[in-house]
This record gives sequence, structure tokens and C-alpha cells, in this order.
Amino acid sequence: MSPPEPRADSRQAAVIDVGSNSVRLVIYRLEGRAIWTVYNEKALAGLGRDMADTGRLSPEGVEVAVGALRRFRAILQDWAPDDIIAVATAAVREAEDGPAFAEFIRAELGLPLRVLTGEEEAYFAAAGVLAGHPVARGLVGDLGGSSLELVRVGPDGPAPGITLPLGPFALGAPRPLAVEPTRHLIADSLSPIAGSLGASEFHAVGGAWRNLGLLHMIMTDYPLRVAHQYEMSRTEALDLTRFVVRQSRSSLERIVGLSKKRYETLPYAALVLETLIEQLGLERIVISAFGLREGLLWDGMDADIRGRDPLLEGCEAMSVMRGLSAGDMPRALEHWLASAFSQLEPVFGDRDRLLIRAACRLADLGGRLHPDHRAELAFAQVLRAPIAGMSHAERCFLALTTFARHSASSNPPEPETLNRVLSTERRARARALGAALRLGGDLSGRNGRLLAKAELAIEGQTLRLSAADSWSDLLLGEQTAKRAATLASALKLRLVLA
Repeated sequence: MSPPEPRADSRQAAVIDVGSNSVRLVIYRLEGRAIWTVYNEKALAGLGRDMADTGRLSPEGVEVAVGALRRFRAILQDWAPDDIIAVATAAVREAEDGPAFAEFIRAELGLPLRVLTGEEEAYFAAAGVLAGHPVARGLVGDLGGSSLELVRVGPDGPAPGITLPLGPFALGAPRPLAVEPTRHLIADSLSPIAGSLGASEFHAVGGAWRNLGLLHMIMTDYPLRVAHQYEMSRTEALDLTRFVVRQSRSSLERIVGLSKKRYETLPYAALVLETLIEQLGLERIVISAFGLREGLLWDGMDADIRGRDPLLEGCEAMSVMRGLSAGDMPRALEHWLASAFSQLEPVFGDRDRLLIRAACRLADLGGRLHPDHRAELAFAQVLRAPIAGMSHAERCFLALTTFARHSASSNPPEPETLNRVLSTERRARARALGAALRLGGDLSGRNGRLLAKAELAIEGQTLRLSAADSWSDLLLGEQTAKRAATLASALKLRLVLA
């Protein structure tokens, strides 16, 4: 099999993000709407660490930041200018010496550093949430070292946002948290806008809040340690934030798995989230691993690319990255399965069809893996793939479907994860969908035109697999009958071959 041709809409991009706490370089590969991180380096400079006291950037932070930016410039020395985006946020924007710092970076290092306004920072954070979850609705909150950006998202995209001085450094970090005075300060800042920004769903952006999500996973023994789209109810989030606010630094340091660089800011981040939940009536907290940097990329995409689904684009791109040319087979499978699976009761509501389309694009992910292990290896790739646009339940569903596409075993990997995240009905449907993909691939020899000579239908309690005139002896052999029997069993239907 020849290697697939590079996509015409693929390119590389680098984003340098000069924040109040960290200075970071992320190199991305863009495959249409799919955004892949291929390199990520940061320095915790703490530029905004002294601003509450001095109004200026931290001298030690400036030294660390300049050193990191010199290194980033060297890494990107052969890059085209149009492929590099460099931005600075609240600390550089608000500091007395911020303009001089930004001009030094532009003049001495040759980096096109753009200092974002608070409104721009809010917009790009919300755009990043939409890049990772196109159907996100409600309120986006991006907590940085010095500021909090809040912006609504809806069907028309991000609304105009606001910025508030509620980052940990602005509230007093790295000093120990003074709970009640800080709580009142946060509440006073939020009360004027609480009526206009109340929401049921809150999309939390920023490293501190991602670490709160990770802590909740640790405390609840949640088995799927994937930050993106991790969800907490109002009650769960309040219990978590109140726990963190009460902890000393030494207590937090004893929790295995937390970033050691977050201990001094985590209680502040928890108190801000607790107050937001109480003041704005938030009912569900969704952690977003996508934020400002991905929002900058999303905003720069052509409108037609922005409108594509990141789950479908990601699944297709991942298969191509593994050296498999998708060709017409995924869409042939999708068309072939549509009639039969549309007869089944939905297990993900109106998302069922999208998940079937995604599974068809992953159908040959294991093609270049060892046949004795491809089911388990493909399962692991899908379960933790950096693909956007799916919930944790949908991620587990697609992983189990991919396993069942390559194996009839009733013992998939990580059963505790699957049992916790997926209902019995969703696990059964994933096995059935995987068996259907396996049937379609084996029946046709992965030839989409040949697949069109067979029909799969559900008629009452019967699964009917039939072939066009004169094609039965070529398509409905022993291998096909075996695969069809597995599918019928998964659907609890009687099989008829015709």
C-alpha cells in the first residue's frame, strides 16, 4: 500500500503564548479542522507574580521569559513568519513596564509579539473552546495568572467578553490564601455582572482549573485521565473547591499526581470557581484542554474549514497518519450501515449518526498493527487520542467499537473504565457497531464498490444480509456468515442470509 498523499489543507503553525504565569511554545499540525499538538514547551516565568504589589513585571520572571523566548526563536529560525503567532496577555497588558518588555521582544528577538486586549483574550479563549467542542453552549471562563476572562458562547459563536483582575497573582498569590477577604473581593467583582452572565454550563479553561479537574479524578478514582471534556456537577465541583480552599500547601503537596508548580495558585483558582458557581448559578463544569492558543488557530481558519466537524476530521486524519489512505471505504461503510442502524433506538440521541460516521473513519486504524494485538492497540489509541469534539462517553464508545471491529472477544481492555463511563446499552451498541464494521470490511475485502453489491437490513427481529443477483456465491461465503452471526448475536436478532 502506497503512503497517503498529504492533505491539501494541512499545514504547520507555532503559537508563542506569553502569559502571567508561563511562557509557552506549542507547535501544531493542522489537518483541515483537526488540531494536533506535536511539540509543547513552557517556562514558568511568573511574569505577573509581583504585580499586585509593584504594578510591574517580576524582574526574575522577565529574565526567565526572555531566556525562553530566545530559545523559542532559535527553534523557529527556519519558519515562515506567517506560520508563527506570538501573543502576550494580562501581565504584559497591565504592567507599567509591559510596553517596554513587548517592544524589546519585537526589536531584539524579532518575534511579532501582539499584546491582546482583555476583550480579545476572552474572544480567543471562547474560540478555543469551540475549536475543541463545537456544540459548546453557556459561559466560558479562562483563568490565567493575573486575569479571568468571561464570555458567552452560543450558536453564533462567542459574544463580546469581559476581563476581570481575578487571576491568582492579582488576588495575592504566592502568599497563602486569606480565604474570607479574598472571597469578598471575588464576590464584589462578580456581583455587577452576575445577572447578565448566569449560565447552566461552564467551560473552564486554564492550567489551574485543569489541575482541579485532575484532582477530582484522583479523589473519585476516575479511571480515564483525559482532561478534555471532563465534567463535574455543581455539587461535585463545590465539594472539590471547598476541599482545596481548606488545604495548606503541605497538604496539597502530599497529593500524588498534581503539578508541583500549581500548589501556590490552586487554592485561589478553587475559590474563584466556587464563587462563580454560587454567583452565576452554574450547574455543570466542563474542563476544556483547548483555549486561547487553539482559538487563535481556529480564528485563522477559512470559514469552510471552521465549519467542519473536528471529530470526523480527527478520526480521518489519525487513520491517515498511521499510513492508511482512507479512500472511499469509510463513506461506503457509512452508507452501507445507515439503513440498518437507523432502525435501532438511539443510545446517544442525535449524536448516533455522527458517531457511526466517526467509527467508519477509524475502521482500518489497526491495519498496520500486528494481527495478534491490533484490537488492543487500536483500542488504546482511540481511548486517549488527542481528538476533539467528543465527550468521555463518546470516546469510550468509539474505543470499544474499534476493539470489536478487530476482535469478537467479549473481554476488551480496561473494563473498569468502560463499565464506569458507558451504560450497558451503549456498550452493547459499540460491540454491535464494531461487528458490523468487521462484517463490511471482510465481506468486501475493503472494496467500497463491492460492498455496494450487498445489503444489510433489520426487519422486525431479523437481521437480513443479502446480495445482488449473481453475487451471492462471491459475497455470502463461510467467512461472511461467521461475521454476520456475530453481528446478529450482538443485536439479539435472528440472522437470515439471502
